[in-house]
Amino acid sequence: MYVPFLSLAVTESSVRSEINLAVSGVIESSRFILGGELESFENEWAEFCEAKFAVGVGNGLEALELALMVVGVGAGDEVIVPSNTFIATWFAVSNVGAVPVPIEPEKGGYNMDPTKIARAVTEKTRAIIPVHLYGHPARLDEIIAAARKHGLAVVEDAAQAHGALYKGRRIGAHSDLVAWSFYPGKNLGAFGDGGAVTTNSSRFADELRLLRNYGSSAKYTHEVIGVNSRLDEIQAAVLRVKLRHLENANNRRRQIAQIYSSGLAGLGTVGPGAPIILPTESPDVMASWHLYVISIPHRDKVAKLLASKGVETVIHYPTDPAHQGAYAKWSEANGFAEKHPNQGHSLLSLPMGPHLSDSDGQHVVASLLEALQTVGKTPEGR
Repeated sequence: MYVPFLSLAVTESSVRSEINLAVSGVIESSRFILGGELESFENEWAEFCEAKFAVGVGNGLEALELALMVVGVGAGDEVIVPSNTFIATWFAVSNVGAVPVPIEPEKGGYNMDPTKIARAVTEKTRAIIPVHLYGHPARLDEIIAAARKHGLAVVEDAAQAHGALYKGRRIGAHSDLVAWSFYPGKNLGAFGDGGAVTTNSSRFADELRLLRNYGSSAKYTHEVIGVNSRLDEIQAAVLRVKLRHLENANNRRRQIAQIYSSGLAGLGTVGPGAPIILPTESPDVMASWHLYVISIPHRDKVAKLLASKGVETVIHYPTDPAHQGAYAKWSEANGFAEKHPNQGHSLLSLPMGPHLSDSDGQHVVASLLEALQTVGKTPEGR
């Protein structure tokens, strides 16, 4: 039995027909940039996210960069970021000329620990970027409270949190700005790159629209130095169709996560007493289950055993940003790296997505239990 980690195929004929019709409509219109499809998607995405405004941009990295720009982050500033995240979170800070300042994740979890924010704040700090990693909302109330205490902006990285809820409200407008990615593998994925920023601030929304389009609100009139970062009409049309099916797809992800969590609930320790950590939802959140990531001893051995059973797994972020070559010359990253070992050595992502059946999930559970039993009986996991 083969269980793929992810499938991007649109298998439902009704959805394929909807997408084909939507794309054909864009082609017939001959309007490919900043047209009606983008405007409609922005309105629909803002409504879905319970935000007043959404601004479509080129991709998730640029969504973060533009969000930082509109809150005034620039050269020489510092931005507090999680140490454990996809490197784009850090790159966005670096690309606007600022310095990423990492803090560790909360104990037993993967998101930013709000209790560590205060000690990371300096006179140069301008913003905080919490990441809703793997689709699990960060502790926003505490993060926002810490930011307000120190006069900092909050820009959420929600690239993996489409449809997630924090205290009964969808991720999308709890803070100043929320950056989204529509990379094809996301819960809401385009047929190419795409991104957006949501906010409740009309001023921020206007500035984002200006910046994304060469600093222009009217053709050949450029009020500020801008960039070219626009979600195109075809991608907007595809996203409008897929948005109508996002809730059902997320519900299926939750069902698969429940199969995993129930089947693996009895796990204790393996080998020399090393803990196995399963993802959990706190009582005040509902995750989007973009990924189902476990922390296990002898990760590479387990992954090979799972592959022999037809279970495809992925290691997300095996090397965290502070230990990457891109930041080898950054003293702040080096200082953090010297004190903290790489956090990605034990993480393993199990297959996750609406493409999975119940039997797929059950096969993953059975295969993982067998693999863990095997490495537990083998001296030092060899």
